[in-house]
Amino acid sequence: MEEIKRREILFLYDVTFANPNGDPNDENKPRIDEETGINYVTDVRLKRTIRDYLKDYKGKNVFIFEEKDDKGDRVSKKGRVEKDYGNNPRKALEDCIDLRLFGSTFALENKGKSKDEESGGENNLSVTGPVQFKFGKSLHRVKLEFVKGTTVMPGGEGKQAGTFTEKYVLPYSLICFSGLVNEKVAKIEDIGLTMDDINLMYEAMWEGTKALFTTSKAQSPRLLFEVVYKDDTFHIGDLEKTLKLISDKDDEALRSPVDYKIDVTDLVALLKKYKDKIDYVRLKEGDLIRFVYDGNEISLSKVLKDSGFVVKDFNF
Repeated sequence: MEEIKRREILFLYDVTFANPNGDPNDENKPRIDEETGINYVTDVRLKRTIRDYLKDYKGKNVFIFEEKDDKGDRVSKKGRVEKDYGNNPRKALEDCIDLRLFGSTFALENKGKSKDEESGGENNLSVTGPVQFKFGKSLHRVKLEFVKGTTVMPGGEGKQAGTFTEKYVLPYSLICFSGLVNEKVAKIEDIGLTMDDINLMYEAMWEGTKALFTTSKAQSPRLLFEVVYKDDTFHIGDLEKTLKLISDKDDEALRSPVDYKIDVTDLVALLKKYKDKIDYVRLKEGDLIRFVYDGNEISLSKVLKDSGFVVKDFNF
């Protein structure tokens, strides 16, 4: 069985005239750093994409999803553990792939036990997930647009006309997530994480991003990249900061991958610096995305192979 080891992740995807992650505290506008004009997306949004794909397309048990009871009320984490796992969060951890990946916190009542017993109960459980992501950030400044429209159908009985719709979108945003798989955390927390779990997560990142195609989430995966280290106590870190978007157009005029290239010169140089600590890399390059190394357009896979790295494909 293949060891999980320590794994560093880069994931690039883009959105076109869409809202990748609305802020409910700001009219559901796309999240933009006011100082830099950079679009950012929370790790929760990416994890939602992963969970939805694993549940809806792969038939896996996930713990965090919107479930309603007979009265139409949302089922809480506490209610879910009580209903499905006999008030034992460890059973939920064993059963649900998203908990094995991302962890969770449970604060539950130990029914029928004394206060002293409750204070040290296994039911009150906080598990740090072995997979963690930073916030995703666009590799360029973005432009916020306010779009108005109308619906064809009347808004209610007796009304003759449709209703007005309003929403905020980004004409384009190329978003980069970075993450880490920490095998030592899985061992410390006694989580039965497997390579099947990890590989399913990668499939969910790629295919789930494509599946999430709605009027608010028109998006496509562009690059999935993984560095697998020999030592489970070492990783480089901050790989996302080595990627540079280069274009003849202004950032806010970008509309598709044909408008730019991604310079990976610094990324490859950093990987070469720590080559003796890297076991192999895996990557999947999407359509249209173009990479530049030392001024020449070339596939990232070829650059890495030419640099002496063992390059593998993802199994989906």
